[in-house]
Amino acid sequence: MATLAPTLPKSFTPLVWLKGFFKEELAPYPGRAALVARMTIAASIVMLLSMTFQIPYGAYAAIYALTISHESAEATAKAAKTLIVAFSLSVLYVLSGAMFFLQDPNLRLIWVVVTFFVVFYALSAMTNYTAAARFGYLVIITIPLWDRQISAESKIEGTLWAFGAISLGTLITVAVEWIHAERKASDLILQPLGDRLAVAEELLNCYTGGLSVDEKTEERITRFAMVGTSAIRRTLRRSAYPPAYREQMGAVIALVGRLIDVAANAARLSSDLPDNARDRIRSLAGHIRTVRADLLSGNVPNLIEVQDEAQHLAGAPLFVEMEKTVSLIPEAFVGGLSLADYAPLQSSGDPGLRLFRPDALSNTEHLRFGLRGCFAASLCYLLYNAKAWPGISTAITTCFLTALSTIGSSHQKQLLRISGAIVGGVLLGIGAEVFILPGLETIAGFALPFLAVTVISAWIMTSSPRLSYFGVQVVVAFYLINLSEFAVQTSLVLARDRVIGILLGLLMMWLVFDQFWSVSAAVQMKRTFASNLRLLAQFAREPISNDLRNASERSYSLRETINSNFDQVRDLTDGVLLEFGPSRARDLALRGRIIRWQAQLQVLFLSEIALWKYRAQLPGFELPMALVTQQRQFDEAFALTLEEIADRLEGRSSTSPSCEYSVAHHEGNTKANAKALEQTFSYPDSALLSLRRRIQNLTTSLTQEI
Repeated sequence: MATLAPTLPKSFTPLVWLKGFFKEELAPYPGRAALVARMTIAASIVMLLSMTFQIPYGAYAAIYALTISHESAEATAKAAKTLIVAFSLSVLYVLSGAMFFLQDPNLRLIWVVVTFFVVFYALSAMTNYTAAARFGYLVIITIPLWDRQISAESKIEGTLWAFGAISLGTLITVAVEWIHAERKASDLILQPLGDRLAVAEELLNCYTGGLSVDEKTEERITRFAMVGTSAIRRTLRRSAYPPAYREQMGAVIALVGRLIDVAANAARLSSDLPDNARDRIRSLAGHIRTVRADLLSGNVPNLIEVQDEAQHLAGAPLFVEMEKTVSLIPEAFVGGLSLADYAPLQSSGDPGLRLFRPDALSNTEHLRFGLRGCFAASLCYLLYNAKAWPGISTAITTCFLTALSTIGSSHQKQLLRISGAIVGGVLLGIGAEVFILPGLETIAGFALPFLAVTVISAWIMTSSPRLSYFGVQVVVAFYLINLSEFAVQTSLVLARDRVIGILLGLLMMWLVFDQFWSVSAAVQMKRTFASNLRLLAQFAREPISNDLRNASERSYSLRETINSNFDQVRDLTDGVLLEFGPSRARDLALRGRIIRWQAQLQVLFLSEIALWKYRAQLPGFELPMALVTQQRQFDEAFALTLEEIADRLEGRSSTSPSCEYSVAHHEGNTKANAKALEQTFSYPDSALLSLRRRIQNLTTSLTQEI
């Protein structure tokens, strides 16, 4: 997302803004058409099979294929394994719950409420997001089935049909993704980053040639800025890459996103620059080209030496900011491992694979998310049972599907969802039943409106968060109305009830997530960023236990919490764009600063992970006790600096030494010991000096900016 602040033209009107908004959001970008094609193909195959063989729960299978499965970048084998395990567990869970709690209504109600909490908590706290989504999805859609007044055999048969339909949707989607993966050699994370770096290089080449930025380049860079990096972050977060790789690439994604934000502003600068500025910009373009080539080839980029930051380019400070950002990208790779063969070292202190995140119990955000989702779904469940209105049971499914997308405190997001439900349910869903479907007699005929709605919705779904929620809700409402039956409905009661259920679910999610325990995205963004500063200060003091196993577990838990907060801050920066009010200008300015600061903080975090190995005295990273004490003093000064910065952000008076004192005091200490250290240690211990210098430089820069 861009942090643009252009001056509005005199002819600016809401209609002009709306036209520009849709032009930016709906314009094609690299990979968008292919993604939409895969989503449409998977959903269409599911529809054809479910309608041809009259498979129950076909609507939910198609929704799953379109809105859930395509978000995962897992390998085919891993996806198939997750499918078998997650869906099998969900069937066993539902049948076990029915066996023990179905006969007593009170116990049944308690089981349902607890189940809602387990489902939503798992979405937030499990390490395998895809498994959590598959487990929860099947459980959620079968809960209304077991409340119906039908025989136990019919309920079991319906549960198994749901298992079969969702399994079919997943297998089809996995097959489509597998075929796509065979034909596409580029990486789902590195290639989008390479595309963004390429357009930044094109922009700089225009200035080095003394030319104005051409319209095509400006459109591409603005589009990348508006789309942002949320899709890349989501792919990385839900991937099976090792934790250390996710941490490093998370920092690179943040830096590339920041580079595009700055470049989008630089595209509006004059091309009339002095010769020395052109030489420096030409050098910057070369650095970007080299970094891009290294990333795409799976190599770690070499460190970049930039000119003194004080030597600003005349009339072009944005290029200095771009230069600084590009120079930080190689800094994110501490250790120099090849990206193509990246694997965590045995001595890295990283634990093996686990079911839940290390901070599943310590991070209250997981608990809060589970309670909110449970409360919203329980309200819907109680309401439709109290009114004996099973037709609106789509409300609890809507709660779950809404939770799969980013939940923010923005009223605009909820407006998009509600308007999408109205368009997909009333205008397209009921409209199709009244005006189109009565004239169609074959599945092939139904496929035409189905494809039209699916393609349009999928295209909107691949927009930025400013519009994507609208597309999701359109397709959910349309599918639930028109794919749940195998014949044209002569009554609109079922369609009406399903639309009301969808709107009820959205209303409850809005009340619980946006009204209870809620603050504005800007306030939460600032709080989370300050909290991460304190967590990083805490991490800088680790390990506090002499037991290496306990120290590793605690370290990894802190790392997971910090990484989760990085993701949350970036998601909140997207939410700030959707909030309006008297403080909007101030909030947008704060958003731009926090994006810039977080990119530096992520590089600091990676450097601290490397320093942790020295503090823990892992094999190959041992230090003499005298230097261990000196290193502890350095780490304490760094931690105090971060806590002072957090205090300033929160408007508190700090009792710790000032930032400038902490950094300067130990900077002199390090310089005094540098020569002795270099004479005492050989590689890899000489890397300790480099790490400390990097931390000092970044901390000083961050302190001065804040």
